[in-house]
Amino acid sequence: MSQSYLAPSRAAPGDMRNVGQQERLVSVVGGPLLALAGLTRGGLGGAGMAALGGVLLYRGLTGHCPVYGALGVSSATAPAGPLRTEQSIMVNRPPEQVYAFWRQLANLPQFMKHLEAVAPIDERRSHWVARGPAGSQVAWDAEITDDQPNRLIAWRSLPSSEIENSGSVRFEPGPGGRGTLLRVLLSYNPPAGELGAAVAALFGEAPQQQIAADLRRLRSILEAGEIPTIVGQPSGQRTALGSLLDATQHNDANTRQAGARQPKSVVDEASEASFPASDPPGWVGGHTREAEREVGGS
Repeated sequence: MSQSYLAPSRAAPGDMRNVGQQERLVSVVGGPLLALAGLTRGGLGGAGMAALGGVLLYRGLTGHCPVYGALGVSSATAPAGPLRTEQSIMVNRPPEQVYAFWRQLANLPQFMKHLEAVAPIDERRSHWVARGPAGSQVAWDAEITDDQPNRLIAWRSLPSSEIENSGSVRFEPGPGGRGTLLRVLLSYNPPAGELGAAVAALFGEAPQQQIAADLRRLRSILEAGEIPTIVGQPSGQRTALGSLLDATQHNDANTRQAGARQPKSVVDEASEASFPASDPPGWVGGHTREAEREVGGS
C-alpha cells in the first residue's frame, strides 16, 4: 500500500487571500461559536477563547490568515500534482460477485461517501457527481479504460472534464481461494483555483482513512446486506437485497406460527383475560363467595 501527501502551495506575491474555501467555511462557523463559548466562560481562559474565535471569524470573512502570510503558504489554490491514495480489504465473497457489484457503476454511491450519483452513458462512459463543500456539487464524465471480468476495472476522466482523475480496482482470489482481496487505487489531479480546492476537500484530511471507510461499507453490503450506522443501533440501513431477505424471513416465520396454533375467538380471549386458569370464577350456584363468607360469619 502506498500513500502520498501534498504540502500547501506557495502563495503568489501580493495575493492577500491565502485561505481556501473549505477552511473559510469552517472558520466562519466555528469562530463565532468559539467566541461565544469564551465569553460565557469568562476569566483569562475565556478571554483567550473569545480572541481566538475572533481571529477565526476574520480569517473566514477575509480569506486571509496572518500565520499563512508569515510562512508564505496558501490553501486558496490547489496543490500541484495528483492526490493519490491506495487501499485494500478482504471481502468474504467470491471475485465474481464483488466484480459484478462494482461493475454496476450506479452501485458506487452506496458505499463511496463522497459520491452522490454515477449514471452510465453507455457501455464504457459514465457521468459522476460528487459532494463538494457547503452543499456544492462537482461533476465529470469518465470512461472505462480496462475491463477484465472478475479481475480488473480501470477508469479515467474524459479529456473534456474539468477534473482529471483516474482509478482502478483489482479483484484477487483470497488465500486458499476463499473470498476476494480488493485493491483500490484512486488519483485526482485538481485544477487551480477554488474548484481545485473543492476537489481536494473530497478526500478530507486523511484520504486513506476515507477510502478505507468506503471499503468497509462495501464489505458490509456484500457480506451482510446492510450499510453500517451508529444511529439507532443495533440496526443498520438495509439495502434492497437485505430488505428482501428480511421480508421473506418474516413471512416464513408468520406462516410457521399460524400453522402451529389455531386462532382464538374474541369470547375465549376475553374469558381468559377476566378469569385466568389459576383464579376460578368467584360465583357458585348463584351466590358470590363474598356472600358465602358473610353467611358463614353471621
